[in-house]
Amino acid sequence: MGFTPHTREEIREMLAAIGVGSVGDLFHSIPQALRARSFDLPPGMSEFEMMTRLQELAGRNADVVPFVGGGFYDHIIPAAVDHLAGRSEFYTAYTPYQPECSQGTLQALFEYQTAICRLTGLASSNASLYDGGTALAEAALMALRITGRSRILLDGAVNPFSRSIVRTYLANLPVEVVELPPVCGESDRSRFSREIDDRTAAVLVQNPTFFGCVADYGDLAGQAHRCGALLVSSVYAVSLGLLKTPGEMGADIAVGDGQSLGNPLSFGGPSFGFLAAGKQYIRNVPGRIVGETVDREGRRGFVLTLQAREQHIKRQKATSNICSNQSLCALRGLIFLSCLGRRGLTDLAMRNRDKAEYAKGVLTAIRGVTALSGAPTFNEFTLCLPRPAGEVVSSLLKRGIAAGVPLGPYYPGAEHGLLVTVTEKRSRDQIDLLARELETALWN
Repeated sequence: MGFTPHTREEIREMLAAIGVGSVGDLFHSIPQALRARSFDLPPGMSEFEMMTRLQELAGRNADVVPFVGGGFYDHIIPAAVDHLAGRSEFYTAYTPYQPECSQGTLQALFEYQTAICRLTGLASSNASLYDGGTALAEAALMALRITGRSRILLDGAVNPFSRSIVRTYLANLPVEVVELPPVCGESDRSRFSREIDDRTAAVLVQNPTFFGCVADYGDLAGQAHRCGALLVSSVYAVSLGLLKTPGEMGADIAVGDGQSLGNPLSFGGPSFGFLAAGKQYIRNVPGRIVGETVDREGRRGFVLTLQAREQHIKRQKATSNICSNQSLCALRGLIFLSCLGRRGLTDLAMRNRDKAEYAKGVLTAIRGVTALSGAPTFNEFTLCLPRPAGEVVSSLLKRGIAAGVPLGPYYPGAEHGLLVTVTEKRSRDQIDLLARELETALWN
C-alpha cells in the first residue's frame, strides 16, 4: 500500500480531530534549544560518490597519534577476530531463543562465560551486558537485592561516565548513593573506613582508577564483609594479565567494559560489558546464563539455563530488564582471549605497562610536569601541567597528537590534570614525539 500525500484541508481536519491547532503544536514539549533548525544536508549523491566522500573524511584522522584512554583503548586486534566473528555460525548480535538451531552461538557464549570467570577469578559469569557502565549499575542493583540494604558507597575515582550511569539507574529508587572524592587519584581509604557500616549494601571501586592508579582492595573487601556489605570492582580487562584479579582481592562482583578485548574504538561503541560474581550470587545475576547439558540421546548441547529478566519470569522476581547482551561483541572478546591465551595476555599487559612507564619518565622530565600520584600505574597515568590541560590538548591536536584526556570537565579543580594512555600500539618514536611537542606547547 503506497503513501498518499494529504491535502492541507485534510491535515487541518486531522489536527482538529485530536485537538491540536498546528503541526508545530505536536512538538511543544521539546525545548526550542533541542529542536533541529536545519539538518544542513548536502545534495544527494551516488553510492560511489558517497563512499569516496566518507573515505576522504575518514582519512583526516589517519595522521593523529592517540594517547587517549579513559575507558576506551586503542589496542591491536588480531586478524583472526574479524575473520571468525564474521562466520555465519556466529554472526548475530542477539541472544538465541531456540537452542536446536543456535548451538554455535550458545557454545560460544558458554565458552565466553568460562573465559570471564578465569579472567576475573570468580566462579560465575553471565552471557555479557551492554557495556562497562551498565554492568557496574547492574552490580549495584545486585548488591541491593542480595543484602536487602539501601546504601551504596561509590568511589569518586571510578570512571565518571560509569558513575553517571549508576546514579541514573538508582535515581528513582529509595537508595542513598554516597560518592567519596578521590585523593590524588586514589581511593580515600580513611573515608571509606568511616563510611562503611551495617547500612551499606556495597562498595563500588575501580582498578586501575580513572586516574590510572593501581590498588589492592583486599583490605577494603575485608572491612566490607565484616559489615555485611559486598565489594564490587570495576576492572580494565587487559590489565588482568598482570594485576591481581578481583577474586584474589576478595571482590564479590567484578565488572568491566570489553572494548579492549578485540573490539575497535568505532567512535565509542559498540562493545560489551562483562559481569562475574561468586557462585552463591548466581541467581541474582542479571541477564542470561548459558549452560551445558545433554539431549535425549546423550549428546553434548547448550541451552539458556537462567533467564532472569521480566520477559521470561514474573516481573517481581526478575533481576533486570536488560534486553540485549551484545553477543557479537562478546564473541569477539572470546576470540581475542583465545588467540592470546594466558601467556599472550600477560605479554600484552607487560608491553602496555613497560611503554607507559617509559612515557611517564620522559614526560615528567619536562620542566613543570609532575605525576599526580606516586602510586603504581598500568598503562594510564595522570600528569599535572603548569598550564590548563584543555589548552595544551587543543594545541597538540593541531600538530597531529591527541595527548590525552583533560580532567577539568570531570573533576572541578583538576583543570591542570591530563590523563595519558599508552598502549602496545604506541612506539618509542611516538612517545618521544609527544614529549617534544608537549615541552614546546608548554614553554615556547
